[in-house]
Amino acid sequence: MRNRLSKPGMRETHLLSNDAESARGISIIVFLLAVIVLQSFVIFRLAVRTKIQPAQRRQAARTAPQPLPVPACRGKIAIVIDDLGYNFSNFERIKRLPCPVTVSVLPNLAYSARAASELRSAGMEVMLHLPMEPWEKVGLEKDTLMTGMSRHRVSEIIGRSSASVGGLSGVSNHMGSRATEDPGLMNSVLCELKRRGLYFLDSYVSSHSVCASQAQKCGVVFYRRDVFIDNSLNHDYIKKQIGKLKALASRRGQAIGIGHDRRATVEVLAEVMPQLQREGYRFTVVSGLKPERSRAGN
Repeated sequence: MRNRLSKPGMRETHLLSNDAESARGISIIVFLLAVIVLQSFVIFRLAVRTKIQPAQRRQAARTAPQPLPVPACRGKIAIVIDDLGYNFSNFERIKRLPCPVTVSVLPNLAYSARAASELRSAGMEVMLHLPMEPWEKVGLEKDTLMTGMSRHRVSEIIGRSSASVGGLSGVSNHMGSRATEDPGLMNSVLCELKRRGLYFLDSYVSSHSVCASQAQKCGVVFYRRDVFIDNSLNHDYIKKQIGKLKALASRRGQAIGIGHDRRATVEVLAEVMPQLQREGYRFTVVSGLKPERSRAGN
């Protein structure tokens, strides 16, 4: 009797176990279907996004502001600022110029070394503005080079003057209308500069200058001034002279302008340099130009 009564309960337990297993199987199937649906949705979204993004990027590229084209170089311009060393009133203005310039520093003055050091640190090239004998009867700077000086005396003065400034790339003449016409003196000067590894810029204060021919004999790197930009302190005059410099640079590929340590000169430079850059002119230091070879026989 006990055995017969237990059989229906066993069948019920077995049926319940089968139902639970079926339910678990259904749950697993539902879960797997959900995963498949989710994966399909993600794949679909990625496909749509991948398809849309290139179009969006192309549209953005069309609508984004395009950078202005950089104009081709129309010519190089080197500006030299002469006569530094008397004071420091223009130092900060020169430092703030938007383009590099070459500063030409007089030797043996109160601010010679300071001008060279500060302006070189600000990215300027430094030249020695070497006093030379003029035809005019005017007051002369200490250690002015004079016609008739011996080669040894010339070497001594150049050495002493260079040391009072320091950190030089080249030399230019201060005054010197008589000195630069004298082959003997200029040969001594230029061969000494060759020995020291310095270039020479002829300020070209005399149309009878022999500097080019003597530079060729000595093998020194040589440049010549094209335009004085500030014989007048009138702003319009200075702009007109810079216009001449621009025309020369456009025609010949490069030009050298000399101004002086004056407020008006630096103010005009600060105003016109950005505009000339936009027009395609490049400002550089003197050593960034090609040396004068075509006029070496003058």
